[in-house]
Amino acid sequence: MNEKGLTPIHFFQETIEVEFDHPTLLEKKPGCPDGFNWRGERYRIVQLISEWHVYQRRGRMARNMRPEHASRAASRGSWGVGQDYFRVETNSGQIFDIYYDRAPAGVDHRKGAWFLEKELVWEEPGRPSGNQA
Repeated sequence: MNEKGLTPIHFFQETIEVEFDHPTLLEKKPGCPDGFNWRGERYRIVQLISEWHVYQRRGRMARNMRPEHASRAASRGSWGVGQDYFRVETNSGQIFDIYYDRAPAGVDHRKGAWFLEKELVWEEPGRPSGNQA
């Protein structure tokens, strides 16, 4: 997913702690957070630029469902499968791709985890360039 004029400048793939101003309705489909903490810094999300979802099953999991159920799961997701991506602008002017990985990390961590994937900048004249440090 790439909006016209946005270019990735840093790739991180690091876990983040997210903040919601109001409790989420669905634990496994929480929606875009209101902020996140990363590397000791707190970022508030000021704009959701776009979102997309990847619910495709891979490997053995791709073969363990009937075709009619697999096609529904690919569009809506199923428990523990897929990622919800959010391209956001923060109060620092930076643009990040963050995502929620719905896969449980183990018996004690069944809720999934949040990740900061990359930072992007606008390359179009007149658009804010973000912090490139």
